[in-house]
Amino acid sequence: MEIVHVYTKKRSDFGRPCNFSDRPAELRVDICPDPSLGEPFLDRNPCDVPLQCSQDMSEHEVNTDRYESVSCGINHVEGGWPKDIYPHEMEQTIRFRKKVEKDEHYCNTVLQLGSLMEHCIKQNNAIDIYEEYFEDQDLVEDMQECPSAKTINIFRDPNKVKRTVTSMSWQPGGCRKLAVAYSCLDFQKATKDMSFDSYIWDIENPNKPEMCIKAVSSLVCLEYIPTDSHILAGGCYNGQIAYWDTRKGSQPVDTSKIENGHRDPVYKIIWLPSKTGTDVFSASTDGQVLWWDTRKISEPTEKLILDLNKEGNLDNALGAISLEFESTMPTKFMVGTEQGLVVSCNRKAKTPAEKIVSTYSGHQGPIYALQRNPFFPKNFLTVGDWTARIWSEDIKDASIMSTKYQMSYLSDACWSPVRPSVFASVKMDGTLDLWDILFKQNDPTLSLKVCDEALYSLRMQENGRFLSCGSQLGNTTLLEISPGLCTLQRNEKSLVAAMFERETKREKILEARQREMRLKERSRSEQSKDEDAGAASAREGDGEETPEEMIARAEAEFFEVIDAELRKKEKEEEKQREKDVCEEKLIMEES
Repeated sequence: MEIVHVYTKKRSDFGRPCNFSDRPAELRVDICPDPSLGEPFLDRNPCDVPLQCSQDMSEHEVNTDRYESVSCGINHVEGGWPKDIYPHEMEQTIRFRKKVEKDEHYCNTVLQLGSLMEHCIKQNNAIDIYEEYFEDQDLVEDMQECPSAKTINIFRDPNKVKRTVTSMSWQPGGCRKLAVAYSCLDFQKATKDMSFDSYIWDIENPNKPEMCIKAVSSLVCLEYIPTDSHILAGGCYNGQIAYWDTRKGSQPVDTSKIENGHRDPVYKIIWLPSKTGTDVFSASTDGQVLWWDTRKISEPTEKLILDLNKEGNLDNALGAISLEFESTMPTKFMVGTEQGLVVSCNRKAKTPAEKIVSTYSGHQGPIYALQRNPFFPKNFLTVGDWTARIWSEDIKDASIMSTKYQMSYLSDACWSPVRPSVFASVKMDGTLDLWDILFKQNDPTLSLKVCDEALYSLRMQENGRFLSCGSQLGNTTLLEISPGLCTLQRNEKSLVAAMFERETKREKILEARQREMRLKERSRSEQSKDEDAGAASAREGDGEETPEEMIARAEAEFFEVIDAELRKKEKEEEKQREKDVCEEKLIMEES
């Protein structure tokens, strides 16, 4: 059945059609001039009219819309089952398998695919596609490659009020995520609308952080536990300690009580290797080092006050600003202080006074970075004032190596995890320096201007390929360094070991020489004191002079010296006169 509907309309309703034709111009209106209209106006003579000879230009700005990518994940589970079959029910899946296996089409399909699979298996048995033909040969080092670094991504603080990047931590294992702590360290400069949030970034997505880390106060330090990629611990600006499990959300799992925590900002926190994996310790400028158990983080399990007098007086304690712990030395740890001292401590000492073992002095300001060499734990790196220094545990009074004084203040440094001779440092002028002490010691191997603002923090990835720098305005710059700086060179370990040993011996010789000179000076001063005492006793035996006799003797000696000088001067004048007379005679004879 076909349905047809017809619409009808009159031709007059469509409107009159337009007809166009060519014809000459016609004068429709002619308006004559009216002088009366000019009476209200005044003639301006002369009349100045400015003209611009250049062409009129206009400025336009166009900004494209910001593209934000969102990471979405899909969790794949066992599939391919009909809707009425529940995969986790063993009986249903067995019953369905038996039903399918009895189908003739299933058997034919398996036989058809079996021949193809057999062909692939035979190929794999004939040719090993994973065979390495030149594995026994050493890699040829490309010495012509220049050290370089390139920016991969920049992660910006998403808040309106920008904060300083105070700490960074790479996620263990895959190293695809970076935890960044943001805080304002300027005293009383934090505004009321400043956010306390820190973030976890995916290094491939700089547009939006992957996760937000909530805290009761701004986070000054943040650290992943090396054995779990989901658990972090952090120290707050108000002195509290907290830890997070990213699987449970952004809020902290537990937080320490403020009355049991530090009195100043927590500048460093480190996880300790233990059976439970719940032990951490922290350092602050209040002069305390506290140990915590995250299972009961409300109060510390142990405390150390950095009082060099070993009296445990918190008023005399040194403010801790950096911390170092090496898992191969489970009883030792080191603390960098605001006063420029490195304090070496022993946790297993019997009394708190014995925990402070020794100190290393050499910096003129706070020690912002302190790290042992991952290949040679007896040697450690410090950064303070305008220099970076390498120390040996055996030398207390001086460093074995030091950079020259830079024009800008150094704020952080770290060793390369793959090369024992390479370390990096950042400065307040926004410059990143990469040093290779085997190549040269006076100047950095690579110096790169990362940004215009000051750089405050630095962290290297586990494979040494990527490096992150945090700035004062909340920008985290991710850089990739050249393979030459992150690939272990031939005989590098032995060469660095020989260099450290040589410099340590040199410092020991200099230290012994200085000790010998101090002993000689001391013995000389004691000998002079004995001589003075003997002379005084001799004068006492002869009879002590009266003050008048001493003054008379001093005057006589003074006038004797004056007379001797006068006689000497007269003799010199007489010789000069004789010389002048001889010269005059010679001149007269010649004339």
